Amino acid sequence: MLEPLRRGSVYLLLTVVGLGAFLYPFWLPSGRGLSNNDHAGDAPMIAALVGLLAVAIVMLELRRGTMTGTTVAVLGVLSASAGMLKLLDLPGGGSGIFFLVILAGAAFGPRFGFLLGFTSFVVGAVVTGGIGPWLPFQMLALGWLGAGAGLVGLATRRLDARVEVGVLAVYAWVSGFLFGAVMNLWFWPWYRDTGPVSWHPGLSFAATLRHYWAFYVATSLAWDAAGATANAVATILLARPVLRSLRRFAHRLDPVVEMAPSPASTDPPIAAVGTAGSVSG
Repeated sequence: MLEPLRRGSVYLLLTVVGLGAFLYPFWLPSGRGLSNNDHAGDAPMIAALVGLLAVAIVMLELRRGTMTGTTVAVLGVLSASAGMLKLLDLPGGGSGIFFLVILAGAAFGPRFGFLLGFTSFVVGAVVTGGIGPWLPFQMLALGWLGAGAGLVGLATRRLDARVEVGVLAVYAWVSGFLFGAVMNLWFWPWYRDTGPVSWHPGLSFAATLRHYWAFYVATSLAWDAAGATANAVATILLARPVLRSLRRFAHRLDPVVEMAPSPASTDPPIAAVGTAGSVSG
């Protein structure tokens, strides 16, 4: 009973730390002369903290038996594959990294989806040379996207395949906007402008939302719309065969129950339970 709570608390702590990393500038009392480069100083600390928490999550999953070496190997292969797909620029600004994280999250569950999204951007940053103060924020945002896909997958896995693909395509489309909107927050509080698209200390919550919406429409909406559409189309075209293959692996990692008779007894069969370490759900 305590072990699932302990494991869940680490996921929650990582989420709280991530939200704090995105949002703490809004609570600075005077803005302390914020500039566009302020995250360059705290990004290594944020990356180290969230990285340690991610390692703690994996260790707790291994200790509990919900992950094994096989599960970690699958996670590593999918992380490498998704990271390499970041080299694939889809029409309109989409990226192959998103649809694979969404489909794997739907197949393996929200916890696996979170870890996959988190680690995939590390690989993607290495292969594309995209290492910078933005990286820990990308890792967190894609981890949340993968976890959300896992929750969607839990709700759709018993639906007709065509309906499930449609739902996942809608999620891929919506998440394209959400990812862009969340990622803007890693630098927007530090952005300085005299117009109605920047934030400054003292703005009310409603005014902050209006200024951010104006900024998002002016700088990101069209790009995110094109990328979200490309992600949705890729999901529609590839979801069925990819999901089929991923779920085949996921089922092999699920707990297995076999009914076996006792060798020296005529008693009724005894349930022998073994597990390969699933992190689904």
